[in-house]
Amino acid sequence: MNEKDLNASKRMQLPRDILVGPDAIKDVGKVCKELKLDGCALVVTGKITKQIAGERVVKTLSEENYEADAIIVSSASTSELEHVKQRAGEIRATFLVGVGGGKSIDVAKLASTQLGIPFLSVPTAASHDGIASSRASLTHNAQTVSVQAQTPLGIIADTKIIASAPYRLLASGCGDIISNYTAVKDWQLANKLHDTKYSEYAAALSQMTAKIIVDASNSIKPGLEASVRIVVKALISSGVAMSIAGSSRPASGSEHKFSHTLDRIAPKPALHGEQCGVGTIMMMYLHKGDWQSMRDSLKNIGAPTNSEELGIDDAYIIEALVHAHEIRPARYTILGTGLTREMAEKLARTTGVIT
Repeated sequence: MNEKDLNASKRMQLPRDILVGPDAIKDVGKVCKELKLDGCALVVTGKITKQIAGERVVKTLSEENYEADAIIVSSASTSELEHVKQRAGEIRATFLVGVGGGKSIDVAKLASTQLGIPFLSVPTAASHDGIASSRASLTHNAQTVSVQAQTPLGIIADTKIIASAPYRLLASGCGDIISNYTAVKDWQLANKLHDTKYSEYAAALSQMTAKIIVDASNSIKPGLEASVRIVVKALISSGVAMSIAGSSRPASGSEHKFSHTLDRIAPKPALHGEQCGVGTIMMMYLHKGDWQSMRDSLKNIGAPTNSEELGIDDAYIIEALVHAHEIRPARYTILGTGLTREMAEKLARTTGVIT
């Protein structure tokens, strides 16, 4: 750490109240009371997740004498973002509650940030670390961009609801967490070569989170609340690591660049965490690390480890590897200035991602 860093102030925004367990959704209203929230809540949810959890959240808020209304979003787009902000203004909402998967939570997170009011995260699936992080993914002009937002004031994760969601979503969350390994290696490389600001605490927390999932990979199974607890806690820890770092560096490196490129070019991309998991296998090879252990852990969990399991043609895998470095070019990773087509194909074949 240089003298400039020692004299600089650093702000960390962390969740204040986290509740994880069966039937935790019944206590959303109580959590809001404990957080000293008052006024009117707008629950941002999806069409299906409203039935699963959104209506129950409105009920528990009403039981604690909150005025509460719900709004359904169909995508994490700028138009839906503006729609939510408009509705929040109409009912004079004093806080937002995102209930559902990625799109509901991302829209609620970003809308609350722009409105300057608190936000609570109530995930119905554990497919990525966005349930706890200060980043939101938004689609704009047919491109998905990651936008800085605020950290949830509270997180309420009902393990019974999440365990009943399709197992593929939980396995995807594991892939997103395991990718912390290569994200931290990329961060360390950038620090060494380009003096990128680095936090040992955030990096250690991020690596420990990934290790917990790798060590537990044989015991993470469908329908088990115990598995959900492990993964949800890891996703929250990953989000906290990003808050400590003040950036997504502890959990987003070259493997995320690969995933974001697939989102742009593949006709039918896989889930974010699934693509990051496969990217981690290849990026760990480039780092000369134990890529076989990454692959084996993903296999144990039941997450994809190759193009066929992702449902993406080999040609798009190679194309994504060639262009991945163009995503956030200022963020230096092991991809450097890019791979040639020959290097990309050799990498994908050597690691068994394509055959």
